Amino acid sequence: MQDTELSLTEQARFRREKLDEIRKMGIDPFPGTFDTNIHADEIRNTPELIEGEEAERKRVRIAGRIMTRRIMGKASFFNLQDQSGTIQIYIRRDDVGTELYNTLFKKLIDLGDIVGVSGFVFKTRTGEITVHAESFQLLTKTLRPLPVAKEVEDEKGNKVTYDAFADKEHRYRQRYLDLIVNPEVREVFTRRTRMIQTMRDYMSSMGYLEVETPILQPIYGGAAARPFETHHNALDIKLYLRIANELYLKRLIIGGYEGVFEFAKDFRNEGMSRFHNPEFTQVELYVAYKDYRWMMDFVEQMLEHVVKTLHGTTKITVGDREIDFKAPWPRIPMLEAIRQETGKDLSGMSEEEIRRTAKDLDVPVDNTMGKGKLIDEIFGEKVEDALVQPTFITDYPIEMSPLAKKHPEKEGLVERFEMICNGKELCNAFTELNDPVDQRQRLEEQAQLRSEGDDEAMVVDEDFLKALEYGMPPTAGLGIGIDRLAMILTNQDSIRDVLFFPHMRPE
Repeated sequence: MQDTELSLTEQARFRREKLDEIRKMGIDPFPGTFDTNIHADEIRNTPELIEGEEAERKRVRIAGRIMTRRIMGKASFFNLQDQSGTIQIYIRRDDVGTELYNTLFKKLIDLGDIVGVSGFVFKTRTGEITVHAESFQLLTKTLRPLPVAKEVEDEKGNKVTYDAFADKEHRYRQRYLDLIVNPEVREVFTRRTRMIQTMRDYMSSMGYLEVETPILQPIYGGAAARPFETHHNALDIKLYLRIANELYLKRLIIGGYEGVFEFAKDFRNEGMSRFHNPEFTQVELYVAYKDYRWMMDFVEQMLEHVVKTLHGTTKITVGDREIDFKAPWPRIPMLEAIRQETGKDLSGMSEEEIRRTAKDLDVPVDNTMGKGKLIDEIFGEKVEDALVQPTFITDYPIEMSPLAKKHPEKEGLVERFEMICNGKELCNAFTELNDPVDQRQRLEEQAQLRSEGDDEAMVVDEDFLKALEYGMPPTAGLGIGIDRLAMILTNQDSIRDVLFFPHMRPE
């Protein structure tokens, strides 16, 4: 809904009046371009800019938002914020002209307006690096006031903050404002980008090929989850947003590539929480002629490298915990981890015995859960939170892993691991099942679970099974949750804090 004149705040009406006055001055409040040659952090970190006579110094051109102002008589100061930070600007009437200074700058410019400045750099008497503006140009007139925080002292001398843009829900819904008035938030997303780029460079340096696979799929697969459905009008067919890209990446291994990876947006039509968003990012990697043991070595080496690149050390603080990513990490079979935490040995138990054990442990279960789902629930409720340091949980029951190869030495188990850190799963990996007969049987068992009410069980993908019959080499596969990893590496306690635009309930 567009604002009407009646719905505008008093400040917003004032800004529209100022906009009209600026146009009457013959000034375009929304010009098309302003060529910059420097950012705020470069100015602060380049001492040569203040060396020599003022007339000989390099002229800088910088643009950004006005965040604070101190208006005086013939000269004033304001803080300009660009993507790198803030820099103080000194502006004088004698330099920029009487009309621009007295009318435009002092009367018609507001906090939040975007301006361009050209001038030279100097140090004030207090030692602050400052740009002396020789020219000043309005680049964007803002029509809404920023929620800029103000600090005042109460009668007891305590500092009280007003108008801080701190409400989490408002910040998620208006991320653009969050990034403007809480610039430290930008560093979280900058670090997330550096994390992804470091992983991409690491995998590429190993000779693996970055690829793209379909987001719209006629049959969804590769994970146990409910999909989002859509419809293709021209073909008149139902399509699904992918829940994983696994089965397409395996097709590429079958086709002859020996190492492929993809940073993928995946979509799962399930609940939302601090750790779940219906749209999320993961990277999947598949390497031919390797197994899950090799993949464990790879994961701990890559993530150790990523953490050191971002933080300069393998030790980071997450909340009140110190987590060390230095390899090697512990490797504990899943059923052994459950036994250590609960005293219950599930190996060899029937489905009903595991169901009774879950109830004895006060783990909520229902009759739609098969053996694998029951074990997964017990692990999630009783073990996961206890795993703070990076830990590989290995050798999962076959019922939990329909796409993983059977363990050659442990009956009923598969060659699979998850990496758990700070109480949450970050990685999932298998020695991939490449026996097409075994794979068909496992997917048909999943279909049976679906018919019994498990709407997260996998479906049978006939084309994938056909591809397997042409032969897939021994392969190790990996999926890493980028959003959860970003939470840990930026010390954020909600997935919404590492997503620019998280999904929210309608207001």
